[in-house]
Amino acid sequence: PSVNWASPKELKQSKLAVYAVFAFTSVVTLIIGLEQDGIIDGFMTVYLKEGEPYLNTAYGHVICYWDGSAHYLMYLLMVAAIAWEESYRNIGLYWVGSILMSIIVFLPGSIVGKYGTQICPAFLLNVPFICLPIWAGVRIYNQASVIQNSSVKVIQEIQKKGLLGRPLDLMFAIYLILATAFSIFRGMIVLDCPAEFCRLYVQHQEPYLKDPAAYAKIQMLIYMFYTVPYYLISLYGLLAPGCSWMPDLTLVHAGGLAQAQFSHIGASLHARTPYIYRVPQEAKMVFLSINIVYGIMPQLLAYRCIVKPEFFMKSKQDAKAE
Repeated sequence: PSVNWASPKELKQSKLAVYAVFAFTSVVTLIIGLEQDGIIDGFMTVYLKEGEPYLNTAYGHVICYWDGSAHYLMYLLMVAAIAWEESYRNIGLYWVGSILMSIIVFLPGSIVGKYGTQICPAFLLNVPFICLPIWAGVRIYNQASVIQNSSVKVIQEIQKKGLLGRPLDLMFAIYLILATAFSIFRGMIVLDCPAEFCRLYVQHQEPYLKDPAAYAKIQMLIYMFYTVPYYLISLYGLLAPGCSWMPDLTLVHAGGLAQAQFSHIGASLHARTPYIYRVPQEAKMVFLSINIVYGIMPQLLAYRCIVKPEFFMKSKQDAKAE
């Protein structure tokens, strides 16, 4: 029997519907953030008290602003691209990384943190934010990527250069090594490493890592167990030519790190975080410098891979072999 696949028009309408729903939820989370700041009042008070009280934490507050601003802008861009029949693959992959990072930290952190005993049926409202991004992510990834018009000669010349002949890539390689060490270090801290240096770092630089709300702990474990393998894979991608998956991978990771670092920095400094877990005044400059660099470098790496992808493009011989 024949299978009746959805028509292009129906697929377009389904995509528009999904992103329109996501955009609506972004507006709701922005309202929650504004109410938490006292800018507006009376819209979500009962829901925050009875439905999802963990949104009253510093982390919950900050991710409301990220979802209501950054994610909302991404939805508008994707809806516009769909309506105009333009490609939204790059912004889509960036959004996938951002929203998945948000969910895989927020949901476990809400369950295992100090608000874990107050989980109620309203928590199930977050389930679509697990399923729909995966569905959308598969469709976005399957879109045709934008093909760069680079000659074979140019590609071959660039791919002949070693890492030392590509100073920008050398800088990124050094960053990936340092970021790997830093991610492992902070992961060990939240796992209660007894080393004196870990204790001093928590005490004087990032006491928020020990916040009982547990979002920071989950975030650092994600960094250690998921982003560290990414850093090692990306390091290989910078060393071996023809790794055509690098632009997509760096885009997804850049979106995730942007969301993660915005939330981590914001929550570490937020007034809703208990004073003993906030970054000390004398350590703010070092804290901000390290964490901003940690968040910005993935954005620059993704931009480099998208704008100048020749080193990562497969030769015609490799493409034919596959």
